[in-house]
Amino acid sequence: MKHTYTVTGMTCNGCRASVEDKLNALPEVKHASVSLEAAEATVEMSQHISIETLQNALPNKYTILEKNVFASTADIQTVETSELKQLFPLFLIFAYIIITSVLLNTKPLDIDGFMLDFMGLFYIVFSFFKLLDLKGFPASFRMYDPVAKVVPIYAWIYPFIEVALGLMFLMRFQIPIALIVTLIILGLTTIGVTRTLLQKKAIQCACLGTALKLPMTKATFIENSIMIVMAVFMLIKWYA
Repeated sequence: MKHTYTVTGMTCNGCRASVEDKLNALPEVKHASVSLEAAEATVEMSQHISIETLQNALPNKYTILEKNVFASTADIQTVETSELKQLFPLFLIFAYIIITSVLLNTKPLDIDGFMLDFMGLFYIVFSFFKLLDLKGFPASFRMYDPVAKVVPIYAWIYPFIEVALGLMFLMRFQIPIALIVTLIILGLTTIGVTRTLLQKKAIQCACLGTALKLPMTKATFIENSIMIVMAVFMLIKWYA
């Protein structure tokens, strides 16, 4: 018998090979093949293997789920709860950035200052997590960013671009240039994120590097969209 499963948490060919080796090591498995792009595992088995057994065979960073269009409501709710739990660090970081930006611009109330500080802190904090694992980040980023796929070196320098933009916003240095660059790099990344979401690929989001294992979800699209909207608003106001 042969079954196809969805596997999340894979970010590179090394991950794919690791998952494939772990599945093939199970005695009941005749042959297992894993696709990184499709985030799928096809398992040919001599007898039925429970999803719990398959999951226990894999490291904690990977999640394997049955690919079943008739999944029960309970299964769907479990996946959604797990996804929200994985995204909790992202929501927490966003909350801290928003609160800090508000506190910096309350006396007197300065909306423009809030947005500039928000964008600056966004870049500084997110680049920090990317730099924690600079070797692992490029492979994850290239899975969905259209520029990084064509120009691999772009994935390596991207965290440093974020650092530079963050400092420019916080120091109020060459703001129009920083806004234009923001529109370009986040616009391109958002195109890749949108494609991934439409294709329903289960891959890791590189927005917080590889230190935190975040799935690619609508939250990634929303966070980029917020920055793009702010950049457009500030550019219009700047040149109005």
